[in-house]
Parts: sequence; structure tokens; C-alpha cells
Amino acid sequence: MKNKYLLLLLLFLFPSNHIQGSPSDVTILPAETLTDKIRGGLLGQILGNLNILPYEMKFYETPGNIENYTPSLPNGAVTDDDTDFEWVYIYQMQNRRSLLLSYEEIMNYWKTNINRGVWCSNQYARLLMDLDIIPPYTGSTLLNPWANFNVSGQFLCESFGLIAPAMPKTAARIGTYYTKVAIDNEPAQVTQLLTTLISNAFIEDDINRLLESSLLAIDRKSVIYDIITDVCQWYKENPDNWRKTRELFHQKYQKKDFPVRNKNGIELNIAAIISSLLYGKGNFTETIRYATNMGYDADCNAATVGTIVGVMTGYKRMMQNGWNIIDRYKNTTREDMPTDETIITFSDRLIEVFEMVNQQNGGKKTIKDNKMVYLIHKEAPQNIYPLLPIEKQKKTTNSTIPRRHYQLVITWK
Repeated sequence: MKNKYLLLLLLFLFPSNHIQGSPSDVTILPAETLTDKIRGGLLGQILGNLNILPYEMKFYETPGNIENYTPSLPNGAVTDDDTDFEWVYIYQMQNRRSLLLSYEEIMNYWKTNINRGVWCSNQYARLLMDLDIIPPYTGSTLLNPWANFNVSGQFLCESFGLIAPAMPKTAARIGTYYTKVAIDNEPAQVTQLLTTLISNAFIEDDINRLLESSLLAIDRKSVIYDIITDVCQWYKENPDNWRKTRELFHQKYQKKDFPVRNKNGIELNIAAIISSLLYGKGNFTETIRYATNMGYDADCNAATVGTIVGVMTGYKRMMQNGWNIIDRYKNTTREDMPTDETIITFSDRLIEVFEMVNQQNGGKKTIKDNKMVYLIHKEAPQNIYPLLPIEKQKKTTNSTIPRRHYQLVITWK
């Protein structure tokens, strides 16, 4: 009955003929356009992350009141956990010519490259690796107490949407493969939601239609599904009052007496992301400003919406605004990684990995009407990793975890 009500509500909010996924077909994107969008998505992610970092966890009970935002990177960008985990993955995917690095390799890369600037669920996963517990067990909700709610499934996923334009199912599959190193279950629904939004932003610039299609990537039983439908309804009722919408979702989805859980959890942060996209209406600077004022883990949220709207806007249009942006991505956190990276060279890595994804999915790069284009086999969004009941999680973990670590399985849940 609940699912029937939600479906009727969505049809009311999003009147269209696109509620169901369409069959696969071929999308043609000019190489110049795709390059521009990937670069725009990465720049948007970096701007949202670093420009809004001073506001991380600053607004909680009450929202912020930032009235103006001008993007800038006058000294270039620096590595931060919102982008540099993905940087390590993309770098190794590119060098190894492999889209899904083995979990043994991933653990070795973490031990080699990821030892500073690691927090919460990722920090706990890193400590489990020191016990030689191999991913994805490091992201099991039975072993990692952060894994069932932490925002790691959000802020470590954006690049996987960028490497799979118009291929949301593939983006979700690759994204969850990597984010499950530190999270599982509900946060994995967030990964699928956001990689789908980013993937489809390459071919859709209407926020409402993007959100509509993204629901197909989420388990209907997920709290994320309920949050999106609630926020969309509250936006419809308060189109000119974002503070009211923020008040409503804060009241409903906060966990009483757990402020750390709330600030670093998926519920309030995903509500802030959806609200920022709706009220920002596709405008890059306004969307980032709303993400800042919504609060909670604001830099992560701004980075995520910055990626989505950055793809829609494109790098060239962003740079035409005259923002003071130096093309640098200075490595301050990741050992044994390049020290001469720039935003452009990082985005070029993403483009090369996209070509690997596209080729594996049957697409190709070719000439059409004297222009270089990519032929991409378009996918419909799909929930490829549904929620697992706790008893099934226990059974799966206990039957597959290496026996030498069996005694470490947490049973208090």
C-alpha cells in the first residue's frame, strides 16, 4: 500500500510518460561536448568541496544565511578526501586498464596511498585493513559501525558517474563496487542515486526529470526513496521558501539525541542535496549557495550538487564567468601519487577511463558529419544492489569472510 501511494505521489509531482525505464538505444555525444561536461563536473565537484569546506558542519539546528557565492580557486585546488579517494581509484584504473580493481589490490592501494585525511567510516575501514581484513568486508555493517549510515557512499562516488555518461546502470555498478569498501546497505542506495543523477546529467538538464529517473536506481524500501518523495512534495508546497522545506525534513529525519549521526549521516545530507538541486534550478552558483545554507556536511553536499550541475553547465561556460581559477590539483594528502596533477589532467584521466567503460559496453569513438563523436549505448536506471535485511547480512558475511577473521564479526546488531 505504501509503495502504491508513493508511485501515485510521483506521478502527481512528475507528470510525464517516463516513469518507467526505456529500452537501450544509442546516444551520440560530440567528443568536444563530452570532454567539456566531464571537465565541468570535476571542476564543480572541486569548487563545491574546497569553497564550502569552511562551512562543514557549521549549520545544524538552524540553516545558514549566505547570500552570495562566487566560485574561486586563486591558488588552485588541493587534495581533500572528497576527491582524492576517487583520484587514487581513477589513477589506478587508468594505469591498470581495469575498471574493477580486485579488492586485494584496493586494500594495497589504501595501505600505500591512503593514510592521511581519512575519517569516520573510511578511517574504520582503513583500520580493519591493518588487520588484513579485505574489502568489501571493511564496509560490512557487521564489522564497521559507521557503514550503515555514513556519507562515504555519497562523497566517494561522483567520479563513477562522470566515467559512465548516459550509462547509469554501469555507473551504479562501478560506484557501489568501490564505495562498499567503507559502507553498505542504505548508503549504497545513495551511491546508486547519485551516480545515476550524474550519469544522466550528460543528456538531461531538467532537474525534475533527473530526480524522477533516479528513483529507479533506489530500492523502494529505502529511506532514501521516502526522503526524495517528501522533499519533492515540500518543495511543491513551498517553492519560494527553502527554509520551510529545510525545517520539515530536519524535523522528520533527524535522529533524536544523535547530532554526530545526523551531521555525518545519509538522511539529512541527502535531503539537503535534493533540496539544493530543486531550489537551485540548474544554476551553478545558486545550487552551491543553497547546499551551503542547508548545512550539515555542507562541503560534501556542495561537491555532489556541484558535480551534477557542473556536468549540465560544462567547463567552458563556467570559465566564461571570469572566476579566478588556477588549474592546479596539489597533492597534499596521498602518498606515492603524482605531485604535478592539475584539474585538467585529472579530468583527462576520467575521460580515458570513460573510453574504457564505453568500449566495454559496446560503444565507440568515431567520425560523424566531420566531427569526432562518441556512440554510447544508453541505459535505463536500475537498482542493482537492493537492501539486505540484517539477518541476511549476517548469514552472507559469516559464510564468506575469511575464517581467520571470523571471530571479529560483530553480532551485537
